[in-house]
Amino acid sequence: MKVLMRKCGKCGRYTLKEKCPACGEKTYMPIPPRFSIEDPYGKYRRKLRKEIGFFSFRR
Repeated sequence: MKVLMRKCGKCGRYTLKEKCPACGEKTYMPIPPRFSIEDPYGKYRRKLRKEIGFFSFRR
């Protein structure tokens, strides 16, 4: 069985549980998904990032 660390989005603590023991917020896995050349959703992800200005670093 593979055990992965999880991170709380609210307080930033690391845990192995689904909910943060400190604040009760839902945790997530901080590792990125595996890369695939045949990514079926890559087009939509790039479009979303372009719309919200993720790639613009102007100040």
